[in-house]
Amino acid sequence: MFQKIAAALALTAGVGVAAAAVAQTPAATPTAIPAAHARIDYTNPASWLCRPGRKDACTVDLDATVIRADGSTSIDRFRPDPKAPIDCFYVYPTVSLDPGPNSTMAIEPAERRVVRQQFARFAARCRLFAPMYRQHTLTALVADMSGHPMAEAGSRAMAYDDVLDAWNEYLAHDNHGRGVVLVGHSQGSGILTRLIAQEIDGKPIQKRLVSAILMGTSLQVPPGGDVGGDFKHIPLCRSARQVGCVIAFASFRATSPPPPDSFFGQGRRGAGTVAACVNPAAPAGGSAPLKAFMAAHGALIAGAAAQPAWTNPPEPIDTPFVELPGLLSAECVSNAHGDYLAVTLHPTPGGRRANDIPGDVVVDGKLQPNWGLHLIDANLTMGNLLDVVGAQSRAYLARPQWQRIAAPAGGQGRGGSAPG
Repeated sequence: MFQKIAAALALTAGVGVAAAAVAQTPAATPTAIPAAHARIDYTNPASWLCRPGRKDACTVDLDATVIRADGSTSIDRFRPDPKAPIDCFYVYPTVSLDPGPNSTMAIEPAERRVVRQQFARFAARCRLFAPMYRQHTLTALVADMSGHPMAEAGSRAMAYDDVLDAWNEYLAHDNHGRGVVLVGHSQGSGILTRLIAQEIDGKPIQKRLVSAILMGTSLQVPPGGDVGGDFKHIPLCRSARQVGCVIAFASFRATSPPPPDSFFGQGRRGAGTVAACVNPAAPAGGSAPLKAFMAAHGALIAGAAAQPAWTNPPEPIDTPFVELPGLLSAECVSNAHGDYLAVTLHPTPGGRRANDIPGDVVVDGKLQPNWGLHLIDANLTMGNLLDVVGAQSRAYLARPQWQRIAAPAGGQGRGGSAPG
């Protein structure tokens, strides 16, 4: 079953993020660093998936067709901000099908697809930095989940070391005192959780943190608390204008909450902590509409039903994304199932727009509820996240300069902190 699930995830077509599996880097699990893995040169532009001032995986068509409940449409043209005042630094999820435990540094279609879905749209708010890294592969994840793990020899430590090197290179030569938003999903969120805990939390460089967006993960916080757990000095965001804080969540259909064996939304019983949930549509709490950007075309995953037409009757859509105003809302829920972002559909019976969305993992015709809506965490919340980052950017820049400028932290480098 694990092989079938992972194979289905790997065969993503339209959504482009379905290979974003649950390989999060556990910050507290020591792993030996291989003695001989070569250091990546992040002064080389080829080591980056996205960088400012060039055409790359982030300079793609992001236009969207807005489809209303009555079937009427309009086009929302994407416009990046060429003078964005802050930066965004992104670590992508598990997408590589390379055969070993670690991926190569080659930029392949999987990386291009996922950055288009999860990160390129942030160019409306910030300069974009996305390093390639030798991630723990989907191939290795399949082996892990099937009970026949590969001889990884510090695979996850290698992935973390690469991102740490990229971060230090960015700080040394690209940041120039600018505020920065950290963005990750799944494995990327796990790596960023460790990087924030070890390189930013409680250190001078924390002054430059506009926010961190950690999607598809189970960031740990005390029950009822906003700080503590994984981070000691960085709280959860509770206002769209709060800076230096974290947005973390894992999404599930409201009608299909996390089961006991869920990969997300769970606390650590031994530590007495719970999974953090911040609703990008309403950081202070409560339910609010989602401003989703869904992939317009393509089947979702192998073994799942084909993506339905977005209009009834079906009409051609010429943009890579669709927006669905009024169809979706979300709120953070804390109950016996866990702590998670509950997504509710608001269908229009007899309307001319689709009343459901793709995004579930389905294998052999059977829903896999322990994944929730992991595949589309970013798509569901993208417009809301852009709103929050825009408000945070303005609040950050309104601070006195001394409150947002710190000497470069320049982390300890590879092997400088306990691997995980």
